[in-house]
Amino acid sequence: MNIVGALTTNGERSSGGELTEPMLVRWLLIAAALVFLGLFLVVPLAAVFSQALEKGFATYLAALHEPDAVASIKLTLVAAAVSVPLNLIFGVVAAWAIAKFDFPGKSFLITLIDLPFSVSPVISGLIYVLLFGLQGWLGPWLQEHDIKIIFAVPGIILATIFVTFPFVLVN
Repeated sequence: MNIVGALTTNGERSSGGELTEPMLVRWLLIAAALVFLGLFLVVPLAAVFSQALEKGFATYLAALHEPDAVASIKLTLVAAAVSVPLNLIFGVVAAWAIAKFDFPGKSFLITLIDLPFSVSPVISGLIYVLLFGLQGWLGPWLQEHDIKIIFAVPGIILATIFVTFPFVLVN
């Protein structure tokens, strides 16, 4: 028998763990996946672009030069410019430690890394407000020292790092 397994009369592979579903089932599953992608990815994306460009491409380009749009683009670039190198450094160190060493708390570290996958972004935002907000645990101290985290660039960078860090590592 070759690597891909012997084919039966209806096109199924017969060796263990390989394709055994009939061709019709495979095509129906592929069609269902494509319909799902179309409905939940392509259609909303097309709606966003059609609304953004409904008054013409020139109007869209003009909107990019408005002060609020320029400020939001700059903020996004600053957050990415800080978050990506920090994620790279911490991600490589964490991945190296997890892969090379056995240490107490290794499973806890892996759990912390996977935490953003299981916590809603709304809940993580609430946690940041409870920690760094004016009425939060560190809020009075931060206000006393005139340090702004919530609704400022450091808070955006912290939230970006929190959400994107698990994607640096592959468990």
